[in-house]
Amino acid sequence: MSLVKDPNDINIAMLGWVDENHHPYSWSAIFNGDFDDQEMAQCGCPGVHEYLTANRDALGIAGARITHVWADDPQRAEHLSRSSLIPHVVETPQDVIGQVDAVLIPTDKGHEHLERARPFIEAGLPLFIDKPLTDRQDHLAQFVRWHDEGKPFMSCSGLRYSEDFEACRARVGEVGDLRVITAAICKSWDSYGIHVAEGVYPFLEPGGWLSATNTGTKAANIVHARHASGVDVVFTVVHDLDVANGALNLMGNGGWLTAQHKINFRSFKILFEKFAHYLRTGEPPFPFEHTVELIKLIIAGIRSREEGGRTVKLSEI
Repeated sequence: MSLVKDPNDINIAMLGWVDENHHPYSWSAIFNGDFDDQEMAQCGCPGVHEYLTANRDALGIAGARITHVWADDPQRAEHLSRSSLIPHVVETPQDVIGQVDAVLIPTDKGHEHLERARPFIEAGLPLFIDKPLTDRQDHLAQFVRWHDEGKPFMSCSGLRYSEDFEACRARVGEVGDLRVITAAICKSWDSYGIHVAEGVYPFLEPGGWLSATNTGTKAANIVHARHASGVDVVFTVVHDLDVANGALNLMGNGGWLTAQHKINFRSFKILFEKFAHYLRTGEPPFPFEHTVELIKLIIAGIRSREEGGRTVKLSEI
């Protein structure tokens, strides 16, 4: 069943801004099919301008567009409007209720997402919430309650749809019996660990993640995750590890494969095509239980680090 009135004319609000996360610019341009070149060049992230320019002919999500924008910084909202061709700037997030069919929350601070999402979930508006859905156990419990009540929302990292990782999945049989997976990314486990966790997640059976042991620090997280299959997974999330950003290794008793996630645009385009399909059909692209398991893994990694490297079972959460 469709979650929107007209599946061919979906109006979406882009709501929220945090420093060092320029998703509102690129995601709005991906939906709206174009951008103002001069304004986008001033967005503060040259990489966003570069990949939007390189993929200009592929921009656009059929039948869906960003029509309203709000940012924690009003000047940023005005610039987003000009850059990504968003016609309406609102004074408060709740102003979009009754004006749009869905809401997109593009911020990456998980502990903020519950309250950012609450007004729209309670109003029955479908949402996409940027990764991680949350990083707190009590907040996760509330999101689970909302899901069980039938509230429509989803959360995901674009690395779930990494074409570079997908190419490895197609060849995973070449390594024989899989023994070890390693994945690395920059920034923090709390906000970016979900990228590598979700990128690795499709390689192993869902429902089988057992525990996380974080022997690193807040600046350099080394997380050993155990899976019921017997495969060991090591996530390395270091604040300045840009050189190995999105690096993946698959090691088995018969071979070794490696890849690096490089194409952010394609992952985002696929992700938002999936979200648009969800809005049109009410069919989520993957079970919510996958998100719950992934968030438990993130919380376990945080808890382990804060408790001196104790192994934290997901069953504790």
